[in-house]
Amino acid sequence: MRQPLWIPAVALALFTALVPAVQVRATTPAPAASSSTGAELPSLDALFDNVAVSDDDRPGEADFDGSGASLSARDLTAAGWTPGRALTMQGTRLTWPRATPGRPDNVRAAGQRVRAGGRGDALAFLVAGTGGSDASGTGTVTYTDGSGSPYRLTAPDWRTGPLATKAVALPHINTPERQLAERARLYVVTVPIVRGRTVASVRLPDSPDLHVFALSVRPTAAGWSGSWAASTSGYAAVGPWSDRTLRLVVHTSAGGPRVRLRFDNTFAAAPVRIGSATVAARAEGAAARETPVAVSFEGAAGVEVPAGAQAFSDPLAFEVPPDADLLVSFHLPGTVTAAPLHRLARQRSYVSETGDHTADGSGTPYTGVLTGWPLLTGVDVGGGPGSVVVLGDSITDGERSTADANRRWPDVLADRLAAQHTVPRYGVLNQGISANRVLTDRYPGDGVSADTGGVSALHRLDRDVLAQTSARTAVVLAGVNDLRWGATAGEVVAGLAELAGRGRAHGLRMLAATILPCEGEARCTAAVDAERAAVNAWIRDAGVFDGVLDLDAALRDPAHPARLLPAYDSGDHLHPGDTGLAALADAVDLGLLVP
Repeated sequence: MRQPLWIPAVALALFTALVPAVQVRATTPAPAASSSTGAELPSLDALFDNVAVSDDDRPGEADFDGSGASLSARDLTAAGWTPGRALTMQGTRLTWPRATPGRPDNVRAAGQRVRAGGRGDALAFLVAGTGGSDASGTGTVTYTDGSGSPYRLTAPDWRTGPLATKAVALPHINTPERQLAERARLYVVTVPIVRGRTVASVRLPDSPDLHVFALSVRPTAAGWSGSWAASTSGYAAVGPWSDRTLRLVVHTSAGGPRVRLRFDNTFAAAPVRIGSATVAARAEGAAARETPVAVSFEGAAGVEVPAGAQAFSDPLAFEVPPDADLLVSFHLPGTVTAAPLHRLARQRSYVSETGDHTADGSGTPYTGVLTGWPLLTGVDVGGGPGSVVVLGDSITDGERSTADANRRWPDVLADRLAAQHTVPRYGVLNQGISANRVLTDRYPGDGVSADTGGVSALHRLDRDVLAQTSARTAVVLAGVNDLRWGATAGEVVAGLAELAGRGRAHGLRMLAATILPCEGEARCTAAVDAERAAVNAWIRDAGVFDGVLDLDAALRDPAHPARLLPAYDSGDHLHPGDTGLAALADAVDLGLLVP
């Protein structure tokens, strides 16, 4: 008998899913000692022993990689990464070194102990490797109670690492001889730590090709729940918008007495300036129910968001209703020709005529229509029990659902949660991207592109799931696009297992949904369906995820299991219509969402 394709992946799946989870199991607290506080240890910048950044006119003053090559100070400035600049990435505030070009600005990891502090869910490192391949090693986090936990840190190479996961890519590399038109990459990598314990110090790995520029504890988003989110699916040509106001319509899941907004400049090469921003409950069209209320950014009306970074607005006392439309308006005072965006909104938003119209409650100035969500990636509300994150493709993104009606299946799931009192009323964050895959990138991760299918689920997990506000549980419904474009069941199983392992290591409850049938769609051949069945058998039986949502069983035609039940089919045989999406949400056992 021929062995099913998914069998060889089971051992890998179990290893991937289980081993990372033990990385944050703390050792037994040792007797208190003065060294446990970390106060006497040096800060990271006190240990800087390598020069990565050179003045473009004096490239010989830096040698990042041992061959004389270095980062361009001019390129860093153009990206908004100036000395001492605070950069928020993946929910963590990191500080780019204050050193001027030609001075030590990073440390080569060699087992040094450095002072750190704070409580949170992860430790974030701003890093790069220089050995021509990934640089990795194991370090230790020590807590103020004397306990510790190991971590493994991997830094992709600054010249050959994936663009899809980089924090920023710079267009040049300086060498003593000349400047090269070659991408230089820097990365933010997070590792899990023990929640509820205060970090005192960090021992770096012993891996000299691993360079650390900054590190910081990512704080938990205490007192906040995610209510709405959208993944950045690409970096595309827009407008151009010059002195225009965008008014985006977003639909809340959870409500609360406070609000904060998140803007992301993902995949960008240059900063973007937001001059002002407001929030309002929507009446209809682009009109607000009441006068829009201004938000601030560290007390200022606007904010400049560096390339690859994000900005959170200050908390604002504003009653956010659940299951309602909000208008988030922001003024772009400069000229924007390309922007990070979520392409498939299935919701009309608006762009104004010239000027700052953020405070205008009427829809009159908003003469243009948008069909995506640029720059805005999150709306958080005060209080609540936290959030459920749904990671997926076009089925989760709402492809073929009715526009302007909020009938995506995560919307229906949010309605179910809001209407009951048995489990917590979590916010639901939709991180679906149309055309997205588990294993391979559609959008290449850098530069302006018409392909907005996103980077792979493996490449966006940290940003779109682990860093989401008060994420408690993640649901993964993905893999059909990989199979339709030639991936094997074993490859998809290995990718799903990696998602499960990484999520669980960070303390999330990880649920897998079985892949829906799609016979009748051009690429869903009998061979693809056999691979799909093998993946689903693994999801149901392997026990790698914390729970299974058997959405295949809920939506398939009992008389013909390789296809959707006709009543649920949108007509393209791949995507459920409104009725099918509602059935999909109704099939979720709400109890499985509870960690």
